[in-house]
Amino acid sequence: MTELLRCAVALVPGDARSDAGCTSADVREYLEHDEWEIALDLLGDFDGIAWQTSEYWKLLAAAAEELYLPSKWFHWREAETRLGLIRADLQLVPSTRNPIPAQGVLRPLWHVGGGDYRVARMWIESKPELEAGGRAIVRLTALSPEGWRHLVPGDVITMHEGQPVAGTATVIEYASVGETRQRDR
Repeated sequence: MTELLRCAVALVPGDARSDAGCTSADVREYLEHDEWEIALDLLGDFDGIAWQTSEYWKLLAAAAEELYLPSKWFHWREAETRLGLIRADLQLVPSTRNPIPAQGVLRPLWHVGGGDYRVARMWIESKPELEAGGRAIVRLTALSPEGWRHLVPGDVITMHEGQPVAGTATVIEYASVGETRQRDR
């Protein structure tokens, strides 16, 4: 497990900073003191998809599993590196369903324009679940990314779980795999 984390930190550019302002040198110091969980948390907080590869997130997921810690978020981010990044501001219709769990369980159908309906897994940011009528920023992992490539920030898509519409979302960020890796350069 230490080797997994050392391999992951080796992929972090020297000038990259985590959300908490830490560098790869800080992570290495935690590793030297066998503070594996802290090192893993810090590595998960680095944001810079241009250098974050599928390999990076797989290393973090494997390390989390070795530590018997939740690994779903790392698996999710790994999928984003392969399939692209879609974030949207979702408003659910009141009293349409039971609360939606946050961690990528639901795979609703989305009307993405032009008569096209596409399936995407959904991760709710900053909440353990989204209640009927609630609003949250969501991340979508499209099962067929090519059907979403026309989207740009500001586009409105609708969520369906049968009739009527279950929610309306405004795209706030979209980048296909190639665009995602170039975005931060």
